Amino acid sequence: MVHSNQTLVTHFIIKGFSEVPEFQAIIFCLVLLIYIISIAGNLIIVILVCLDSYLKTPMYFFLCNLSLLDISSVTVTLHKILLIYISGNNKVSFLGCMTQLFLFVALVGDELSILTAMSYDRYVAICNPLRYQALMNHRVCTLMATICWLYGFLQAVPYICLISSFSCYKSNVINHFFCDIVPLMQITCSDTSVLELYILTGSNILVGLTPSFLTCVPYIFIISTILRIRSSTGRRKAFYTCSSHITVVVLLYVTLFFQYLRPVSMNNLNSKKLLSLFNTAAVPVLNPLIYSLKNKDVKSAMSRWLKS
Repeated sequence: MVHSNQTLVTHFIIKGFSEVPEFQAIIFCLVLLIYIISIAGNLIIVILVCLDSYLKTPMYFFLCNLSLLDISSVTVTLHKILLIYISGNNKVSFLGCMTQLFLFVALVGDELSILTAMSYDRYVAICNPLRYQALMNHRVCTLMATICWLYGFLQAVPYICLISSFSCYKSNVINHFFCDIVPLMQITCSDTSVLELYILTGSNILVGLTPSFLTCVPYIFIISTILRIRSSTGRRKAFYTCSSHITVVVLLYVTLFFQYLRPVSMNNLNSKKLLSLFNTAAVPVLNPLIYSLKNKDVKSAMSRWLKS
């Protein structure tokens, strides 16, 4: 059934990195190392925020949510390729593939939304410090986080509705290491024009432009406020409080750009899967490093946790 025209599929075959058999052991070790570092780093952040009383603030509440998202996203994207290397079974059911795709798209939307909420938190902390506790109380933070999680999952529904409606496939071999949108569109013989239109319009607005706009606007006011601070020490301290968040935002948007907004001439999946592997895993791996290396509170909490 691998190359039959206009055929319904009951399962897909994840090709992974089978075209480079001489590097299988290296790739497996690389993927496993990325997975372990990502899970361990983000889990440490979650544990510190939950246990350390000094981190019971809105900023670290959202950071905890971000770490939970990173744990979920790296598990969703990398677990199948690890199972393939261990078991040798590279088949995934149609339902399993759609579930993986849905979770991946939803978690990307969730992460962009949480980063947007974090930018608002930094705006209130720097531009309205006297009202910070009142504006960013526990109820407001919980409501914002809930909306972010729901937003990500709701914006993923149209993708699944459109892709699961594909009636036939030229092949059931997915030339990627997980079920992603582009490789599925490349093997279907159904009309993809509606999905392409949604990606170019609705998806870009909901998942790309809206979160990026809502993330950038608070920083316009933040930068304006920082520039009005007279002392260089005050400006440095204010910028330091949002430097980690800026780094993570830039990192995420750059990786998404290279993963999904490359020119068509660069969409050769055979030559770009390693780049996609880096893009998929870069944010979950680097987020805890950025927040632990650039954040005195996290380093202090880690020191107290290790001593205890």
